[in-house]
Order: sequence, then structure tokens, then C-alpha cells
Amino acid sequence: MLVTQGEFETLINDALDEIPESFARAMTNLVVLARDFNANDPTMLGLFEGVPLTEQHSNHTGYLPDAIFVYKEAHEAICGSVEELREQVKITVFHEVGHYFGIEEHELHELGWG
Repeated sequence: MLVTQGEFETLINDALDEIPESFARAMTNLVVLARDFNANDPTMLGLFEGVPLTEQHSNHTGYLPDAIFVYKEAHEAICGSVEELREQVKITVFHEVGHYFGIEEHELHELGWG
């Protein structure tokens, strides 16, 4: 274990604080949650569940929030230091937020958010 659950959540919040303001304002009906691991794939770093903003219709109301999950144990398994963990959490958060905005996988990798 590199950090506590609370410290991991702080890393996620720090990454969210680095999202440009114009994007952050557009992030509505979205929650970002820390979880220990993904039961289907324990090596998965993050997951976006929902409808990308580019596919939502103007009447997309009344739905549960879209969700981004960031998995602590998977991150800790590939990171050797807290600084490395901080950087990888940022990459994961940006990657999953990218999915929320409808950015394709290959584009995310080109941006360095692989």
C-alpha cells in the first residue's frame, strides 16, 4: 500500500483540479469515485460508465449520473512511489474524463492520456 484511501481520493481530486475550467464547467451529472479494484478486471486503472457527452440528447435528464471509477489497487500495483502514483492517477482521470467527452481511445493515447 502506497497511500490510504483518503490520500488516494485526494490524488483524484488534485487531478480533477487540473482539468481546464472550460471542460470542468461542462462536466455535469458526473461523479468520480475511488474504488479498490474492478471485480471483472483487477488490472483496470479506471472506467467510465455512462453516455458520452457527444451522444447525449438535449432531453438527457432524469438519468442517474454518469460515473468514473478510479481503482486504487491497480494503480498501486504499477507505481513504485507516491509521485509516480500521483502522475498515473492524473493520466487515468484525464483518460476517463476524455471518454466522458467522447474522445476516442486512439486520440487519448495521442494526447498522452493512455
